[in-house]
Amino acid sequence: MRFASSAVGTWNWELFKMLGEGIIKGMAVTAKNFLGSYVSEERLTTIQYPEQRQALPEATRQFPFLVFDGSDPMAGLRCVACQICEKECPPKCIYIEKSKDKKPDYIGKPQLYPATFDIDLSVCMSCQICVEVCPFDAIKMDTEFELSTSDRFGGLLVNKQQLAKSNAHYHRIHPTEADEVDGRLAAEKVKAEAKAKADAEAKAKAAADAKAKAAAAAAPAAPAATPPPPK
Repeated sequence: MRFASSAVGTWNWELFKMLGEGIIKGMAVTAKNFLGSYVSEERLTTIQYPEQRQALPEATRQFPFLVFDGSDPMAGLRCVACQICEKECPPKCIYIEKSKDKKPDYIGKPQLYPATFDIDLSVCMSCQICVEVCPFDAIKMDTEFELSTSDRFGGLLVNKQQLAKSNAHYHRIHPTEADEVDGRLAAEKVKAEAKAKADAEAKAKAAADAKAKAAAAAAPAAPAATPPPPK
């Protein structure tokens, strides 16, 4: 009995010591921030929202948006309606319909575009898989989180007009990533333009060679030289 009583007492003391130390450490952190908030702005962990707003980290992500270049949101959309994001989306919150015609993309190549591009934000889980699988850097994650609405379904079903945001907006919220994307797209454009120029020069040379051959074939043959008369 004495041994059992001693073991229980030791266990209770260890439990009290463990809990007591945790409580004391937690209260010390609370007291440090409370007292420090009177002398240090860094310890003002509470802000007066919405009048005051905290600067969001660059890696913040909320819901997707569509990037467009230029001044026309619909004409400048990078999306070519490949539907990869729609197929890879885990909660299946993206709905895309392809266009019947084509428009030039950022390098001048005719591409399809989304006639319909809807995202149900009430289902989206902000996983960013759509961003990772997009081969055209057309869809990115926004930092906007104030999306409260009284219409749970219609208010959170957004179309391509609502999703379209400029490349300048992309640079404003994710500057490092946007600079890297712009550099890569610019390099691809230069490469495509060089290839198009080389192809045009090759076609022009082939056409000139064909024209020269045709002209040579159409020219009358020179008369054969006649031998001089015998003396």
